[in-house]
Formats: sequence, structure tokens, C-alpha cells
Amino acid sequence: MLEVIHIPTNQHNGLYDITPKVEHVVKKSGVQQGLVSVYVQGATAGIMIQENWDDSVQNDVVRLLKKLIPAGVWQHDAQDNNGDSHLKAGLVGPSETIPVINGKMGLSTWQNIFLCEFDGPRDKRSVVVTILEDK
Repeated sequence: MLEVIHIPTNQHNGLYDITPKVEHVVKKSGVQQGLVSVYVQGATAGIMIQENWDDSVQNDVVRLLKKLIPAGVWQHDAQDNNGDSHLKAGLVGPSETIPVINGKMGLSTWQNIFLCEFDGPRDKRSVVVTILEDK
């Protein structure tokens, strides 16, 4: 099963918890055992599994990436001024794969799935959720 979910973003750099939307797709699929792949389309966004206790970890991720990859100093900035966005997305990566166990994602208590926006805000980011069943 494959479903595309659309997420609006309201920050230039930010993490957006998409776990409930992915859970909905997993439940709708009826798959009991298998894998769910979560993949963002676009060269300036990523997918990350991270803690969702409060906003501190997400804020720390954004701050770390801004320190490691500052804006305005890259060759690609000459084209469209978002060289840092491409580098951040490449470092984080576009996807995560999570096991489906007894009809639910095998995330631990503190793990959630985040869309990482590095070139927002955007009206929508398209995230492809693919469920593979283990038969």
C-alpha cells in the first residue's frame, strides 16, 4: 500500500511531528507484520526519528544543523540562496523505515517521526508512506 500525505510548514527550519498521520496509514492498511517506509519528496527536506517529550530536542536539532551548516556561504547560494538547505537535507536523509509489529509501528515510547523542513515555509511537503507486508 502507498499513500502520499501532505504537510504544510510554517518555518524556514523546523521539525514537524507526522507520527499520527503515518499511524493512520498503517492502521488503514490492515498490515499486521511488515515495514513502513516514510520518504519526503524534495531536495531540501528530510525525515528523522527523534524524541518528542517536548520541543527541546527538535529545537536542539535545528540549532545544531544551523551551527554545522550556516546559511549564505555555499556555492549553490548563487543559484537560489538555499545551499544550506540542500546540505542539511543530505545529512539527515529523505527517509526512515520502521517495523510494523502486530498492526502498529515499532517505535519506542519516546520515538516519533519528524518531517524536517530546511527551506520553508511551504504550502505543502509531500511525504510518501509505503507499507510492505511480511507474509
